[in-house]
Amino acid sequence: MAAEGPFKGKKRFPRMMRLLGRLGSSPLPLEYGDCRVLLFPRGRGFFRALHAAIRRARGSILVEYYLIRDDRTGRALAEALVSAVQRGVHVWLIYDAIGSLETPSAFFEDMARQGIEVTPFNVPSVRRGLYWFDRRDHRKMVVIDGAMAFLGGCNIGDEYSGLLQGTGRFRDFGFSISGDAVEDLVRSFCQTWRMERGEVPSVPAGMAPDPFLARRGRAGVVIVSGGPQQRGSYIRSAFLFHIAAASEEILIATPYFVPGLRLVRSLMRAARRGVKVRLLLPARSDVPLVQFLGRSYYTPLLKRGIEIWELAGEILHAKVMLVDGTRTILGSANLDQRSFHRNFEINSIVMDARFGVQVRRMLSKDLRAARQVTLDAHEGRGWVSRVLERVIGLFGRFL
Repeated sequence: MAAEGPFKGKKRFPRMMRLLGRLGSSPLPLEYGDCRVLLFPRGRGFFRALHAAIRRARGSILVEYYLIRDDRTGRALAEALVSAVQRGVHVWLIYDAIGSLETPSAFFEDMARQGIEVTPFNVPSVRRGLYWFDRRDHRKMVVIDGAMAFLGGCNIGDEYSGLLQGTGRFRDFGFSISGDAVEDLVRSFCQTWRMERGEVPSVPAGMAPDPFLARRGRAGVVIVSGGPQQRGSYIRSAFLFHIAAASEEILIATPYFVPGLRLVRSLMRAARRGVKVRLLLPARSDVPLVQFLGRSYYTPLLKRGIEIWELAGEILHAKVMLVDGTRTILGSANLDQRSFHRNFEINSIVMDARFGVQVRRMLSKDLRAARQVTLDAHEGRGWVSRVLERVIGLFGRFL
C-alpha cells in the first residue's frame, strides 16, 4: 500500500472527528495491543484449528452459534466438547432457537445429558412479545480458557467446513485471537447467557491456559459487540468510521448487501475523494430475496466508479472489510439492516499490516474468480428483476 501523503492525512482527521460527533455519546470500545490474530482462509483449516484448540482446553469452553447442524461437522464438534467435559473442562453452549430450527432437539438434549450446559437463545414466546420475535443471536464464537477465541462467518455445518461439495458449498473463512481482547468476548458471552438464563455462568478463574492458547502477538484488536438493545448500531458505526478514515482503498466482501442510505453515501463520498472501493458480492445467494434487494443499490454505486464483483461457484458467506491494507473489520455481521439493528453480532477490528496482507491475498484470489458487474450490463437487466427489486424493497427492513 502506498504511503499516505500529508494532504490526505489532514483531510482524513476532520472527517473522523465529524463522524465521532454524529455518533453521539456511544462509548468507544477499547483497543487491546499485543494480540495474536491468525487467519484461516478456508473453512476446512478453520475447523481443524478449532478442534486442535479444544483438545488443549484445561478449564472452560464457551460456544455461541447462530446455526449448529446435526451433520458430520456438528457431530464432530459435539464429540469434541463431550470429550472435553469428560476430562474436567466446563462447557457452556448457546445456540439460536430459530437459526437452528431444523436441528433436532435430541441433538442438543444429548449434549446436555453428557454434561454440557446448553441454552437456546430467544425461543419464540408470547411473554417477550412481537418486538423480540425476530431478534436473533447471529454470533459465531468459541472461547477456550479465556485465552483464545475462534470467530468469523462460519456456522457449524458441512457447507461451511468444506465437507459439502457442489452448489450448496459456502465460501467462508475464520480467524482466531489470543490476548487481552478475549476478555471482551468472555464478557459478551456471559451477558447473553444471563439474558437467557438469569444467571452468569461460573467460568473457572485462576487456571493457567495452555501456553499455545495464550501466545501473544503484535496486532491491535478492538471487539465490537452489537445488539438491538443498543440505542445506536455500534456495528454500523464501526463500518462508517473506518470508511470515513480511508485514504487509499476499501475492499469489502459480504453475502447480504442491504447497507442503507447512510452507508451507501459514505462509500460514494470515499470514491469521490479518490479512494478505490471494491465490493465482492455473491452471484448466487442462499437468500435470493436479499440478493434482489441488494442489487437495487448497484446503479448509484457503479455511477460513482465503485467496482462491484460477483463471485460464482461457491455461495459467498465471508464478511470482511479491509481499509488501506492495514485495518480489517471481520466477524459475524453482514452489511445489512438486520445485522445493524436486530441481530446480536460480534465483529473484530484488527490493526495490523501483516494481517492485512493475508486478507488482501485471500480476497484477491476470490476476485480473480469473480465477474465484474458493469453499469451497462446492470442497466440492461430485465423488467422482471426491476419490479422484484421494488416490491421486495417495500419489505426490506424485515429481511
